[in-house]
Amino acid sequence: MSLPPEKASELKQIIHNHLLKMDIHGKIREVLAETVRDDQGPARRSLSEADFLRALQRRGIIDDMMKDLHFTQEAGTEAETGSPTKPATHFVDKDITHLKKTNIDPSRRCLYLQVLGGKAFLEHLQEPEPLPGQVCSTFTLYLHFRNQRFRSKPVPCACEPDLKEGFLLEIHRDGIGESGKMADATSMLSVCDPVHFVLIKTDTSSETMLVSSYFLDWRTVLSSPSCKTCFAVELMGVGSESKVPAGVLTVSLELYPPLPEILSADIISTQQSLERQRTAEKERLFLVYAKQWWREFLEIRPSHQTKLVKIFAQDENGVNRPVCSYVRVLRAGRLLESPRQAARFVSLLAHEKALVVGGGGKQEQWCTLMAFLCRGKGDCEDHATLLCSLLLGFGLDAYVCVGTKAKGVPHAWVLTRGTDGSITFWESLTAHRYLHRPIDPDAPPLAPQPKPSYPYRTVGCVFNHQTFLANCQPSDAVELCVFDFQNQSRWKAMSEEALKSVCAPGSTTSLPPLPPLCSSSLDPAAASNQLELEMRYLVSEHRKDLDLVTVWDDHLSYLLSSALSAYELERCTGVSCGNEEFQDAVRRAVPDGHTFKGFPIHFLHRNARRAFATCLRSPFCEEIVCCRGDHVRLAVRVRVFVYPENACAVWIMFACKYRSVL
Repeated sequence: MSLPPEKASELKQIIHNHLLKMDIHGKIREVLAETVRDDQGPARRSLSEADFLRALQRRGIIDDMMKDLHFTQEAGTEAETGSPTKPATHFVDKDITHLKKTNIDPSRRCLYLQVLGGKAFLEHLQEPEPLPGQVCSTFTLYLHFRNQRFRSKPVPCACEPDLKEGFLLEIHRDGIGESGKMADATSMLSVCDPVHFVLIKTDTSSETMLVSSYFLDWRTVLSSPSCKTCFAVELMGVGSESKVPAGVLTVSLELYPPLPEILSADIISTQQSLERQRTAEKERLFLVYAKQWWREFLEIRPSHQTKLVKIFAQDENGVNRPVCSYVRVLRAGRLLESPRQAARFVSLLAHEKALVVGGGGKQEQWCTLMAFLCRGKGDCEDHATLLCSLLLGFGLDAYVCVGTKAKGVPHAWVLTRGTDGSITFWESLTAHRYLHRPIDPDAPPLAPQPKPSYPYRTVGCVFNHQTFLANCQPSDAVELCVFDFQNQSRWKAMSEEALKSVCAPGSTTSLPPLPPLCSSSLDPAAASNQLELEMRYLVSEHRKDLDLVTVWDDHLSYLLSSALSAYELERCTGVSCGNEEFQDAVRRAVPDGHTFKGFPIHFLHRNARRAFATCLRSPFCEEIVCCRGDHVRLAVRVRVFVYPENACAVWIMFACKYRSVL
């Protein structure tokens, strides 16, 4: 059987990957050592290749190697079907449900990045080996490079985690190597985009924790023999532990196709040094300007010293960056359809403050967008900068506001300005919207004044990707504030040119690249069914403990769907609809003389036990779940609404009907 060259190379790659996974070289060395030892008798003879193959076969290594390789016959030939080239073979990995097959375009330059394992994750030094089937904490590695995102399969947390994955990164992106011209060494040397590694730990209750965020400069491969290199990457911790090593990953890089002539290491180090110098000079000049701007702001009014005017913020690696660099114009493609849906999506990412070790208050930590999305939760500043970026993508004039809520608690939210001058506040943690009408302090005492509905008390500054404005009005109270940004007596602006020099995309190499949003990998119907079955089981077991029989009414359960759908639509759009049909359907399903009770609740996670424990804390829900009476019928319905980044809105409704007995 003859194979075309691309099939042959693909088959070789599959077999090579499988042999690496099996650690075949280590096994061959063991068998070779054992065979040589056995042969060192008095009648010693030279070992032949056949002797060695027999030894491998006797140990079952060849059988182990072949049993997971499956050869499949494609239905019909390419000439008959006219279909594009398909792989003739594939490797079946029982741990992964979906394997994406990538046809490598030989006319485009790719970087094959392999993670060959982890070590020195000392926090997990005492972690016992997980038993088969046992739920344990896991590590997942996320990668971002030039608008491409990847994720490893989760592996159990250990001192030496078994993180072994390969990722094929296209270098031909964003105008590099267009018009069929392959990127050469010089053009690749100018690609300063790093590979962003984000390591996430997920515990047994599905809570996520950011372990490390690391930027890898991949260009050392351009000077490596055969364009292949392997090295250790030391991952540092985050926040207050950003100077403490978290662990080490062994990383291998390979350029495909390899360069005809490699660059010298001096050229690469010179290029990196020039980029660092250029960035350092821009950042130095901006810092000088920011200090001068701040002095001028303080001279306007002494009370400005206490205003929340935040020019710089620390990211997860402890790096100080201008706040404007945390906002970019972010378009979600087909993943989000409207600004209000974008607000709903951001509100579904959980809110969690970064705490100082040992307690004692909140630690100031803003996150890069990639780290925030991979972790799936963050502080109010992370939510506000993401929502502002998405609203800018939808063409709105959006800004992040930094100020305080009740009791002087620092907070960040989003503001949009309409073309008619109207001001709308967007609360990124809840997706609530508030119209701002300022109070006129010079109005007569009896004149009617608007009553604020928003929770915000003061505002110190507003900013987006190209504007930074400090509030220099006599009072920083939101209710008195006039958001007329062109009026220099009310708002002191920073130079847009100065901001652009350090915050515009590509202005400095220290700016993290902007990752695209990823679509959800969850099947909403399957996730809803699974969670509903788990909830039914938990309700039945709870009632069994109370010596109560559970009888389910499937028809009533189905009717609850329309209510859950209406609740989510209302959260998304702010418009309530469909409630009349639901009430009518319930009246028809509940016979005369019977009572109906329902209890809806909303979650951001899909952990059934956590959700059920929360539900039972409500007396209304407990009354339904523990319902006693004549002809009791129970119903439960779960709807999982999926959004980008596997964010999900989980609605659960418990209901019961029973005959009323006086």
